[in-house]
Amino acid sequence: MNAESAEPARRRLSRAEAKARTRSLLLDAAARVFARKGFTGASVEEIAEAAGFSIGALYSNFGSKEALFLELLADRHTDRIAEAAQALERHPSGTGEAAAELSRLLIAVADKDTDFAPLQAEFWLYAVRNPEVLDTMAANQRAPRHALEQVISTSLTRHDAPADVSAEAVATVVAALFGGLVRQRRIDPASVPEELFGDALRWLFTGIRTGAAAPSDTDDSDDSDDTN
Repeated sequence: MNAESAEPARRRLSRAEAKARTRSLLLDAAARVFARKGFTGASVEEIAEAAGFSIGALYSNFGSKEALFLELLADRHTDRIAEAAQALERHPSGTGEAAAELSRLLIAVADKDTDFAPLQAEFWLYAVRNPEVLDTMAANQRAPRHALEQVISTSLTRHDAPADVSAEAVATVVAALFGGLVRQRRIDPASVPEELFGDALRWLFTGIRTGAAAPSDTDDSDDSDDTN
């Protein structure tokens, strides 16, 4: 028996596994090429070549350069939301510890993932100038946004939020807060210290609880109405 025949046969990938592998390699290559060239400067030819595939393979998996970028963006958002959810699960009753972990997540994104924030800003400008891309962008963000809403919904329950506080609305505020602080940290690091995001989340949820406890305003009659 020769050595070649003694080696175990490599398992052939199923069609679904091969497709998933191709998509993963294209996304990895796209991240590298986009980081180096920017969204506008990167070409589908460069991305396909960097991944080791034809342009046809890129188009058959993603349809367009815009769709490829949006898939990459959605994957990044999903990963960050998963990290946030894990932090909250590790500290179900310790809001201080959870806030500290979420703050560290923001600082890591701002300080280490330095290529992606400019890409997001570039693509946002591109989408604003191409309204049809905005619709696709909104559709691609629904899955990660839904995941964020689930995380927020759990936090609202733990903070005894009133039933009329929408997890969707709070998720929108939290996402905007995260993105805004990442950009501000890149501009002026000292203005966004490590603890700021966690502090801001505590302020937000404290405000929600306080608002629930505060008496509602009523239109009482003026005292002058009783004097006559």
